[in-house]
Amino acid sequence: MFVKKGDKVKVITGKDKNKEGVVLTAFPKNDRVIVEGVNMIKKHQKPSAAAPQGGIVETEASIHVSNVMVIDPSNGEPTRVGYKEIDGKKVRVSKRTGEVLDK
Repeated sequence: MFVKKGDKVKVITGKDKNKEGVVLTAFPKNDRVIVEGVNMIKKHQKPSAAAPQGGIVETEASIHVSNVMVIDPSNGEPTRVGYKEIDGKKVRVSKRTGEVLDK
């Protein structure tokens, strides 16, 4: 999967189109990611020890990885992701600028 936890991404389709956020969690087996502030849902929660008040909690739901694009850190625009081998390590590379995305 071309997206990792901590990447800044832009949503390219759906109800949250053009929103940007950081990937909080990635689920590679399901090809889904949870992005901060995107695809917000309301969940009814019973009172518990963790949330003694209960009530309606707003939280992020996962979206399919095909609906997001990684933002290139050098110019701040969305880019497709390619792969190269540098010093025997496979690294992610921006298709737009050729910059290495992995730190």
